[in-house]
Amino acid sequence: MNLQGKVAVVTGGARDIGRAISVKLAESGAKVVVNYFDNKEDADKTLEIIKERGGEAIAVQGDMTKNAEIKTLVSEAVNAFGEEIHVLVNVAGGLVARKTIGEMDEDFWDFLMDVNLKSVFLVTKAVKPYMPQGGSVVNFASQAGRDGGGPGAAAYATAKGGVMTYTRALAKEFGPEQIRVNALCPGMINTTFHDTFTKDEVRTKVAGGTPLRREGASNEVADLVAYLASDESSFVTGTNIDINGGLYFS
Repeated sequence: MNLQGKVAVVTGGARDIGRAISVKLAESGAKVVVNYFDNKEDADKTLEIIKERGGEAIAVQGDMTKNAEIKTLVSEAVNAFGEEIHVLVNVAGGLVARKTIGEMDEDFWDFLMDVNLKSVFLVTKAVKPYMPQGGSVVNFASQAGRDGGGPGAAAYATAKGGVMTYTRALAKEFGPEQIRVNALCPGMINTTFHDTFTKDEVRTKVAGGTPLRREGASNEVADLVAYLASDESSFVTGTNIDINGGLYFS
């Protein structure tokens, strides 16, 4: 994919899938703004990898649920790479904890909605004025948004389902300006997310239940993001693309 001359902002872009995306976009020629929440070490490592491979990037710390910090992210991007942002990848989000409805309180519910759904709204709204024709927004939903998620993931799954619907709505709204909006719905990808929240025996069972008989890798997700970011996908918009090894068919 050729992204020469383009600027990309990747929220949650410093580790796991976010890091793979940041590196892939840079390798494809984009100048990349890597947002991270609190782990500067991860961000520095991501920049190191990008620069070793001949790419150009900056890292910007920020909480993507806070409008003021999002504005700083956009300002840093513009100051570093110019007045246009061609690609936005909204990776930031998370399960945080597994809680049943009986266990969660209102604050937990609101926090999950903020981290996974409100953040997509706020960042997209802030970046949109800088996005020219031919721009691309790639959101991150989840297989949980399709099937309701695993035990204790009701709030997370609901937020990701909201991302899927929001993606379709934005595709209609931005389409007349030739800006495309798509989302990915990853299944079992080998990341620290599942290291933290999914038991080994569950991972083995889920991977064995896929037609491909394995988990996915972050770089495989990054390859798909690069396609959606590029002009090669110029007639693809409003889609929620499953990347789960065939575990779930939409």
